[in-house]
Amino acid sequence: MLYQLGVIFFLALLLMAYVRRIAVKLALVDKPSARKQHQGHIPLSGGIAIYLSVVLFSLWQPDGIPHMATYLCCVTALLLLGVLDDRFELPVAPRMTVQGGLALVMMLAAGMQLSSLGRLWGDETVQLGYGALLVTPLAVWGAINAYNMVDGIDGQLGIQCCVTLSGLAVLFALGGRPGAVFWCLSLIATLAAYLLFNLGVMGRRNQVFMGDAGSMVMGFTVLWLLLAATQGGGAVMRPVGALWLIAMPLMDMASVMLRRIARRQSPFRAGRDHLHHILMRRGRSARQTLAVSGLLAVALAAFGLSGELLGLPENLMLAAFLLCFGGYFLLGREPRRTRMAPGSPAADR
Repeated sequence: MLYQLGVIFFLALLLMAYVRRIAVKLALVDKPSARKQHQGHIPLSGGIAIYLSVVLFSLWQPDGIPHMATYLCCVTALLLLGVLDDRFELPVAPRMTVQGGLALVMMLAAGMQLSSLGRLWGDETVQLGYGALLVTPLAVWGAINAYNMVDGIDGQLGIQCCVTLSGLAVLFALGGRPGAVFWCLSLIATLAAYLLFNLGVMGRRNQVFMGDAGSMVMGFTVLWLLLAATQGGGAVMRPVGALWLIAMPLMDMASVMLRRIARRQSPFRAGRDHLHHILMRRGRSARQTLAVSGLLAVALAAFGLSGELLGLPENLMLAAFLLCFGGYFLLGREPRRTRMAPGSPAADR
């Protein structure tokens, strides 16, 4: 498997470099603005390269995840939607409409849906029944937007995805599903190649961003894997454990939306009120903020993983998650006077 992962990593590096050149020629770039304080025009090609890598290793391991053909159709549609959004900044309504339609395709064509919430109260399993037709699209919107919103500083989205995928790889391995393990590790290898470009390791002039295309594809992919891990007879973890694996993006999205609604603003508006923005206004550098966010994500995912391995009661894990969310919400409350650290180009991309 190490040889295969090495090949995937190398191919992803080549795709990152190749697609970057095409994006520049097509003017698919992120331009600096009052809200986006990076330097120069950065190609929004990372997500496209990741998608192409996914297609390649899906041919290598076609049984890695359930209903591969339906999954590839859905992420292809999301990629096209994301590229259009990156290029023309589409309104919220058409984006949510397409995402909701793909959720229906996922449910009807592949039978992938959030139908069970586990044993949250007593010994009875909470089954959603027809409610899954409503809850599953909400889960799709939530996952896509959570990963889109967390993509605010260099490296953030890639690291958050790697944390979630690492936890899933462990649980799939313990559950005897080697194909799914390979898929998770292949995604991590691809994201590692992306991070080398995104963080400037390959040179600042070669930097790329994920773009909305990438965040949509990754958010949907993570949700697909979480459903494969928690639902049906092949489940390797309980639904409440999934909350902990995506805790950081989920808590950040929910906190930001609640604060915006309290201010009578649209929860989907662009802003600089995410935790990474607040930390940087409190004097943290971009790298310090990335380290804090990454360590927090690892700690939350590790707790959830430990809870699964130890078999902690599901209602206890849910209560602990809500308690952590309360702490996260309070952590994001901004003092009246804050300052931005020198050289900290936080942006809500």
